Amino acid sequence: MLKFAANLSMMYTEVPFLERFALAANDQFKGVEFLFPYPFSAAEIRRQLSLNGLELVLFNAVPGDWDAGERGLACLPGRQAECLAGVEKALEYAVILGNRRVHFMAGIVPDDLSPAEAHENYCQSLSRAAALAAQAGVDLLIEPINPFDMPGYFLTTQQQAHRIVELLDLPNIKVQMDLYHCQIVEGDLSRKLAAYVPTGRVGHLQIAGVPHRHEPDTGEINVAYLFDLLRQLGYQHWIGCEYRPAGRTSEGLAWLERERLKDKRINHAAMP
Repeated sequence: MLKFAANLSMMYTEVPFLERFALAANDQFKGVEFLFPYPFSAAEIRRQLSLNGLELVLFNAVPGDWDAGERGLACLPGRQAECLAGVEKALEYAVILGNRRVHFMAGIVPDDLSPAEAHENYCQSLSRAAALAAQAGVDLLIEPINPFDMPGYFLTTQQQAHRIVELLDLPNIKVQMDLYHCQIVEGDLSRKLAAYVPTGRVGHLQIAGVPHRHEPDTGEINVAYLFDLLRQLGYQHWIGCEYRPAGRTSEGLAWLERERLKDKRINHAAMP
């Protein structure tokens, strides 16, 4: 049975952030994710999770100065202390909110920094951040992001991410495989899922339609086929719905209802 989490940074934007939890629960989501909790207290968010019977499954560590264009600090020279302080803040929220996965953003590579130096900086920061996260029982996720939406981002391909996970060989570092970004950069989604999901290195999936990042059943991806493949592969983790609805969020969930009905039929057929 597939588990879908509503991304509250992109979905239900018809209402203020703290009101989105109730709307997600009303649409029968059991999990939610979002970009950043930091504008709100952990107590405020925990209350919304509790009131609506929701599990928080993912958010991002502090990315540096987002408004100034920073998208993580891990690969940047001279920013490691600030990077790790941001991880510590994220872990404080994670412990209070019962969240066990945090996205660790890599950063935009400066023009005067070589790829080798960026890689070394990134791996050092990631290793140290993973040690902090392990003490809190949290996994760190690393996500390849396409260069059209985020030009200059250090991490862009699945192969690059999986090689880093293999290189560092730390049990609480996983790949956040966003099929929207993967399709734009690489394509060949079926083979990539079949290659990477069985390794156990994929800790979270995200979905959106390509190219406009609307509902996942719009655009060039046959998402129903991919969901069936994930069932065959025995994927057990959450799938984050990180898309911008084309209209009102609840009116665009026909794709989700189809998948829920499919799971019900599968479960019914498996009953003795």
